[in-house]
Amino acid sequence: MSAMLRDLADRFLGRGQAAVTVPALDGALKPNNLLEEAPIGFPAASADNLAVTETGLIYSSEGTLYRQGSCGGPASAWKHVGEPVSALAVSANDVVAIAAGSRILLIGPDGNERAELSVGSQPWAGVTALCFAADGSLLVAIGSARNGLDEWQRDLLDGGCSGSLWRIDLANGRSHQLAGKLHYPNGIAVEQDGGIIVSEAWQKRVLRLSETGKVIAQVVEDLPGYPARISPSGRGGYWLSVFAPRSQLIEFVLREPAYRKAMMAEVDKEFWIAPALRSGYSFREPMQGGALKQMGILKPWAPTRSYGLVVEFNRDFVPVRSFHSRAGGRRHGITSAVEAGGKLWVTSKGGGEVVAIPLAAGGN
Repeated sequence: MSAMLRDLADRFLGRGQAAVTVPALDGALKPNNLLEEAPIGFPAASADNLAVTETGLIYSSEGTLYRQGSCGGPASAWKHVGEPVSALAVSANDVVAIAAGSRILLIGPDGNERAELSVGSQPWAGVTALCFAADGSLLVAIGSARNGLDEWQRDLLDGGCSGSLWRIDLANGRSHQLAGKLHYPNGIAVEQDGGIIVSEAWQKRVLRLSETGKVIAQVVEDLPGYPARISPSGRGGYWLSVFAPRSQLIEFVLREPAYRKAMMAEVDKEFWIAPALRSGYSFREPMQGGALKQMGILKPWAPTRSYGLVVEFNRDFVPVRSFHSRAGGRRHGITSAVEAGGKLWVTSKGGGEVVAIPLAAGGN
């Protein structure tokens, strides 16, 4: 009863879970244009995943994997999968694991398929991230058991918490669930002591789990956007991609169930009041016109449905610098970032591009 009364008081006063405030971009997250002004990258439709191998960079573009030798040379098609690749990871011996459709495939360095993983009669659908552990097992994040990958906005608006984290023993093919009821797990990294780092998109936070899946700590909380994948940095910390920004309007809509249901039933999905990977392409978008521009000029304080952001954290998960593509930019919807060859390689899924940022640029 006390919890019910507290919830009613929070809704009346606009505090706690009912608050619609959004953290300010300040300190190491202070906005800049370093991502937007980085050298011209190369086009890649729906660029989504990145991984570093001994022979260069691998990235996914829809249903094709591309390899770029020496992390800077020309890219060429390496493997056609036939279905959009939703997650990608590389082992210590250069075996590539990919999630495509409802399958997880293991591909050798020569490009030949080695195995297809399964868990009983259940397909591996909705995989958002993969990561090899130190013992050679494969960690798998499933964003939602209720909504497909192309329905991620619906999962957020429905308050989705059906995500899960799994471990697959590649020696015998057995798998078991480490954690469940997660709010769209979207990135995985493994610490030196075996601990597991997971980004939880709808909770706007990053968790540390034990090897057995027990939540140990919330290492990052109340992010200004929705986190995607995590990768190690060259300084012992981590790179965190943020694929969409939070806004007061979205926070308000998330707290109005009747409005959300009517909106999802009556409005085309691309025009919902929800995070987006790109924006500014249609006059039917929920934020437009005078809210964004005056006399044809973008307002400095203009709200935006999409954004480009990559944050570097140190080993203690303190942010040290960031790279931004702001409201008027085109390099939005950042889903992956990896460090290689003195550059930070970034996939802009909203902009359809892979960008290489010289790390000498420094950020904030």
